[in-house]
Amino acid sequence: MNKNMSQGILSPYDQSLIKEVSLIDGTALDGIINTAKKLFDDQSRWIPPFRRIEVLEKAALLMKDRIEELTIVALQEGGKPYKDSRAEVLRAINGVKLAAEHISQIKGEQVPMGLSEASLNRLAFTVKEPIGVVAAISAFNHPLNLAVHQIVTAIAAGCPVIFKPALATPLSSLLLGEILEEAGLPFGWLQIVLCDNEVAESLVTDPRISFFSFIGSSKVGWYLKSKLSPGTRCSLEHGGVAPVIVEADADFEEMIPELVKGSFYHAGQVCVSVQRIHVNENICQEFLEKFKKATNQLIVGNPLDKSTDVGPLITVREVDRVENWVNEAIAEGATLISGGKRLSETLFKPTILFNPSENSKVSSLEIFGPVVCVYPFQDRNEAVKKANGLDVHFQAAVFTKDLDVALDTVKKLNATSVMVNDHTAFRVDWMPFGGRDSSGIGMGGISYAIEEMTRAKMTVFKSKYL
Repeated sequence: MNKNMSQGILSPYDQSLIKEVSLIDGTALDGIINTAKKLFDDQSRWIPPFRRIEVLEKAALLMKDRIEELTIVALQEGGKPYKDSRAEVLRAINGVKLAAEHISQIKGEQVPMGLSEASLNRLAFTVKEPIGVVAAISAFNHPLNLAVHQIVTAIAAGCPVIFKPALATPLSSLLLGEILEEAGLPFGWLQIVLCDNEVAESLVTDPRISFFSFIGSSKVGWYLKSKLSPGTRCSLEHGGVAPVIVEADADFEEMIPELVKGSFYHAGQVCVSVQRIHVNENICQEFLEKFKKATNQLIVGNPLDKSTDVGPLITVREVDRVENWVNEAIAEGATLISGGKRLSETLFKPTILFNPSENSKVSSLEIFGPVVCVYPFQDRNEAVKKANGLDVHFQAAVFTKDLDVALDTVKKLNATSVMVNDHTAFRVDWMPFGGRDSSGIGMGGISYAIEEMTRAKMTVFKSKYL
């Protein structure tokens, strides 16, 4: 039984109470899992594809009618500035549409027979079936869009889904659940649970769970994977340090705005936020001057203000951590180019550090805050080696006008995606998205996540007439 059966949702900006929510205990969770399992085990209750399309299409229309409400809810609980929260809502609506469209592409294939004497007189084909009950645990930084990527994809695949949002930001997913219910999603196909970590662990490790979707820290994700029941498949999305290689021929006019956006969007609280920029030493001084000037023009403050570029970090504790890491890096030899100071309990000025020690936390760990490190290099291959030096590999980037250099760098960077002349945080929801090595397993992106939540079944007919 939880000691505290409720939790206050606080505004990241001013720590005011937004809402009190109730938490469930293990007994309630058992009933929730049982409901989902019974739905899946009774195939007569499966939602046919045409109905899934109808529900999702209607949900997208309902979301479009409530854009402002969805924006404000996401902004208040997550702290992302208004313009970025609104962009998240528009992405989420598009994600629902993409999921509805992909349902028609959930299909198997004919498997050739007759290629050997033993396979004569046979016809074989596969179909795709929903994998089973999906348990999904999400992160705080995109409270609506991440919910879409984990909830709507499961619905599109035909799976009952039990969704646990981050306790700091549950309100967007609860609103999404209301919208899906209004759109006609039958009872039990989406159950949103608010619970502590102990109950959450019992959810994902329950043998009735067929697929586990996780977005969050590497430490938690890999731990939970190690505890999964035999046969439970999973997809884990963790973070990285998003390295960038800047060659001497890079176009400053195009590059600087992209890197400022990729570095400080949502105060750096993005799993592919620019963190390590390796700059050819021939242009490093000019780069620092222009990067600093553009960074200092960012407006830091109240996310409700439509002119705000950078809002708060999610909690006071996270600002404490970022502040300590920056001070440690400076003590260990880094040069402070800009920022480096706290503006309030949860606001931290966008910060540029030059050439911190490779052993500093800001160099060796994911910062997840508005801090960027710049390192000079002479030899691009050495820069690539440093970019690949950590065990986290997600998205990366290279800025150059030389096609050969670009292709060579793309080939050598250890990343699932490499952007050329664009920042590392670029993403559209129909592209594959996920980390490799310690940064995750499996692949996100709407259509890719749907496919992860299906499995193939083959039928083989034997007949003398074939």
